[in-house]
Amino acid sequence: MARRKEDGSAPDHVAMGDRLREVRKSRGLSLRGLAQRLGVSPSFISQVETGRAKPSVSTLYAMVNELGISLDELLFIDARPVAAAGGQPTVMPGLPGFPLPVDPVQRSEGRSSIRLASGVVWERLTTASIPNVDFFHVTYEVGGASSTELEFQRHAGQEWGYVISGSLGVRIGFEDHLLRAGDAITFHASTPHRLFNAGDEPVHSVWFVVGRGSADLGSLAPGLTGDPA
Repeated sequence: MARRKEDGSAPDHVAMGDRLREVRKSRGLSLRGLAQRLGVSPSFISQVETGRAKPSVSTLYAMVNELGISLDELLFIDARPVAAAGGQPTVMPGLPGFPLPVDPVQRSEGRSSIRLASGVVWERLTTASIPNVDFFHVTYEVGGASSTELEFQRHAGQEWGYVISGSLGVRIGFEDHLLRAGDAITFHASTPHRLFNAGDEPVHSVWFVVGRGSADLGSLAPGLTGDPA
């Protein structure tokens, strides 16, 4: 996948849509059935599957939770266990079961990326997917957010974030934080949270998440309860 496609449409979303359709059908779900579970329209699901619509961050979480797959598996089609030259996974020291990619260096010009409907761009900072681990460069465009103003998401795992530039607003539960360049944050992702650009320039940040796929938690709507967007 090419990096930072300016039109935000293209093969990234087509490939993601193909994967979504494949998994949905393997679960025996119709377009209407999945849409009903997610609280969206069947036409929206159809548009995502054909690459004509981009989901928001909160809708992505709802999709992967409902289908029982990892976020990485849906976004990046190469998501699979990575084996070393001898055929056995290279395990990350201190974290049993986390295989490392064979190629340790991810060049900036070759990052896999995807732009979401909510004005957020995720770029993977590893050469291949690592099960249950996310290591992303995340851009929040001006006005961009992980969800709408009255919506929150939650999922399994622990998040660490570092802001490179810009002003990032983070609401965790009922607490508000403003992060500027050089600031960092960590929190349990099971706590309802929302991230948004709080300034007039793009926010560039790095995020590391461990354990996102270890439980079935969805996004939360107004009042911290409800259906996903």
